[in-house]
Amino acid sequence: MKLGARILKTGIAIMLALLLSELLNVPSPVMAGIAAIFAVQPTIYRSYQSILEQVQGNLIGAIIATAFVLLLGNHIMVIGIAVIIVITINLKLKLENTIGLSLVTLISIMESPGDQFLEFAAIRFSTIMLGVFSAFIVNLVFLPPRYENRLYHKISDATGDIIRWIRLTARNASDHNLLKSEIEKLRKTLSKADALYSMYKEERKYFKREDAVKARKLVVYRNMLSTSEKALEMLNRLHRFENEYHMLPEHYKQSIQEQLDCLITVHEQIMLKYIGKVRQEAAEENPVQCLDKREVFRLFIARQKEYEEEEDNHLYHTLQIVSAILDYGEHVEHLDILVTSFLSYHRGENEVEIEEQVLE
Repeated sequence: MKLGARILKTGIAIMLALLLSELLNVPSPVMAGIAAIFAVQPTIYRSYQSILEQVQGNLIGAIIATAFVLLLGNHIMVIGIAVIIVITINLKLKLENTIGLSLVTLISIMESPGDQFLEFAAIRFSTIMLGVFSAFIVNLVFLPPRYENRLYHKISDATGDIIRWIRLTARNASDHNLLKSEIEKLRKTLSKADALYSMYKEERKYFKREDAVKARKLVVYRNMLSTSEKALEMLNRLHRFENEYHMLPEHYKQSIQEQLDCLITVHEQIMLKYIGKVRQEAAEENPVQCLDKREVFRLFIARQKEYEEEEDNHLYHTLQIVSAILDYGEHVEHLDILVTSFLSYHRGENEVEIEEQVLE
């Protein structure tokens, strides 16, 4: 089990909130610790957004709690009605993420009103906001998230697994049931990579020049994801129509296998070229020669004419495999253009950042 950065930051945020509460002699410092738990976010940008939302949500909870106690007291029925109103207001204002902490603020204020209730309410509200700001400080200073590293390696690992399965399946060497479960796992892995892409997209740069580099990187990573998804779709079709594929004439199956080997080799090379493990000059001097996509389609048409007596379903399923190969090939070609263009304009600006290791 890995000790993740968010686990560490949550612990540090709680300690900081409790420490500040103790230094400021705040009563019930535990409320600050609870608030810090709610406020820890995976990115600095989300943490900033969270503060804005939490201030609004906690104000709603504090105002409703104060008004209800002053007007109706703190009977359990009154607290229940106040909870319903706070939830409704938060939903109307699209502050769904703050509902939990708003209710903590509400209940902590309404629990035991005394003679100096307004002062008590203000202290409770301030204590909770202390926890929120403690979490923001920790997210900003301690272990700032570096999602680019994790994003690249998540895509690269998934792509490597997909490519290995394509090689095996194209040679009739994969287990049908095992491959079926692996395809589902790979879909989930790419879904997690997509979530990491969203988090990386939210990270903010401090200089305009860095913004320009990041904008190009976002395009590259988006296409890395889509190319891996197309590879997985092709693997899925090879798996789904494996009987039809292995019933193909040997010379035609050999042509498809050679095209697949070529495409996945180029795909691997692109992923390594992006992080500087394959020299761009070497790739240009010794390019991997794949069949032209028009030639792949001509092979299918020639086979259709040659075997017109075959049932339509067999040809239709073969066409599904061919179309997936063509689609994957176009994405690989486009990704190669994007990576080559990026490295031409930003040579040396990516290697170190990708190779650094960060806590998961």
